Amino acid sequence: MRIRIHHATHYRFDRPVPYGLQRLRLMPKATHEQRVIDWDMTVEGGYREAEYDDQHLNHVVLVKVAEGATEVVIRCDGVVETQAGRHGIVGSHQGPAPLWLFQRHTPRTLPGPAITSIVDEIRDRSADDDIDRLHALSAIIADRVSYMVGATDATTSGEEAAVAGKGVCQDHAHIMLAAARELGHPARYVSGYLASSDDGVRHEASHAWAEVAIDHVGWIGFDVSNGISPDERYVRVATGRDYVDAAPLTAVSYGARDTEMHVSVEVERVTVRDGEGPEETS
Repeated sequence: MRIRIHHATHYRFDRPVPYGLQRLRLMPKATHEQRVIDWDMTVEGGYREAEYDDQHLNHVVLVKVAEGATEVVIRCDGVVETQAGRHGIVGSHQGPAPLWLFQRHTPRTLPGPAITSIVDEIRDRSADDDIDRLHALSAIIADRVSYMVGATDATTSGEEAAVAGKGVCQDHAHIMLAAARELGHPARYVSGYLASSDDGVRHEASHAWAEVAIDHVGWIGFDVSNGISPDERYVRVATGRDYVDAAPLTAVSYGARDTEMHVSVEVERVTVRDGEGPEETS
């Protein structure tokens, strides 16, 4: 399957900025289950200062804000080809970050009474194997924490979302990470995109889910919000211990009292006819 992605971020500052730096993790990973056919990034109000792959094999671009800028616009456009029949299986662990690192909690995945209760419930259930148990865990989290946009923000921890009983995909992923780690599994956060229907409609959102490492299988994805393991509709961009490691964009600037940010994301499937390039389905 081919998926076209447009991701634009627009910063506005209330006064000229003497210094600003932005760290971007927006380019999809090139792996055995997906291939980046085309990817282009443009920057207005700044310039690309450096690029590197971090300890999680995420591609990172550092953008320096032009001195005196009042606006910065970053646009990414590309096409990614994904493979069918994945069933959420990513494969063996790779990269310099050791597997044991993903068994350690972070401030956003530290369990409290609410997450401990979820873990206790899944421990009391019978399951044929670890994968069945993890699917059951995903279902419990979805049942206890309703999907509700605006109920949380980027700083909300998994425990806070579990206590509130509502959140979005980021919160579901953090709770899944916390619970899986309590069950003894390495677990990591994934940021990416989802082309969620067959109708050719553009979907205006990025997405997040969890991956858990299982002995003799490797990493397997669990999308709590949709109750499935990721398939060919999913595009993996960045991974890490939690949202902080995989955040699409983090920024620091000096001189402005107020900063306004607007993000626009469009994700759509494309079709390829024999002898032709990608063509939009809509």
